[in-house]
Amino acid sequence: MSGPAIEVDGVSYAYGDREAVKGISFKVAPGEVLGFLGPNGAGKSTTIKILTGQLPAKSGVARVLGRDVRRDDPEIQRHIGVCFEEKNLYEGMTAEENLKFFASLFGLKGVDTTRLLERVGLADRAKTRVAGFSKGMRQRLMVARALVNQPMVLFLDEPTDGLDPVSSKAIRGLIEEEARRGAAVLLTTHDMWEADELSHRVAFINEGQLYAVDTPESLKLRYGKRSVKVRARVGGEVVEDSVALDAEDTGERLKEAVAAEGLLTIHTEEATLESIFIQMTGRGLD
Repeated sequence: MSGPAIEVDGVSYAYGDREAVKGISFKVAPGEVLGFLGPNGAGKSTTIKILTGQLPAKSGVARVLGRDVRRDDPEIQRHIGVCFEEKNLYEGMTAEENLKFFASLFGLKGVDTTRLLERVGLADRAKTRVAGFSKGMRQRLMVARALVNQPMVLFLDEPTDGLDPVSSKAIRGLIEEEARRGAAVLLTTHDMWEADELSHRVAFINEGQLYAVDTPESLKLRYGKRSVKVRARVGGEVVEDSVALDAEDTGERLKEAVAAEGLLTIHTEEATLESIFIQMTGRGLD
């Protein structure tokens, strides 16, 4: 499609007197990963529920694949994949049976469940009942289930939560593969390094309000320091020095640092997404 895969325009939602989402607007293009970042209770899950048709927006318009999500639209449901933080799997079924059952809800036959399970590292557990799965294994199966229908839009809520480093890396690779395939991905995560690695752009949300939607690089350049940190061993001690890149004597100081005995490391300093989030909102992501 030529337009945005996800479009949110002035959307608000309230639980009673508490306004959970406050007139937010953003877009996600086909093939783009948007990291949707904020602490618990910020409005991330409410936004996803609106976009997946589980909650009606109180105001504004939300569209997925150009279609209004307020309608009970089978065409939208047919082309989205969802992985929620809550594990709503059928424990009495095997991993393979869970995927086949979910595929049947889309009217799909002949789904390659073996390949799906291979992609999340569960091929050897295809015949194992989910009741015996660990939290991490359930999470990986949830991700596989979200891909059953080869979705054009993916909503992933903390997809690497509870996973070991190897499994997390595999899931991140899978997300990148789906984006290259052309799927639009809305990703929520508390892992700022993960968001930085995966996201083409990130959106900061706190207390229902959207603070920024931009590329990680642009945010770092705007809010970070243009400086270089130098670490060297001097007289048996490790000392650090910060060299501003915009100072008149920058070139001379860097030349001296590189030529000095005891030089250990030299690297640019840049703001992290978490530090930028705190700077903009006044609170952390926990």
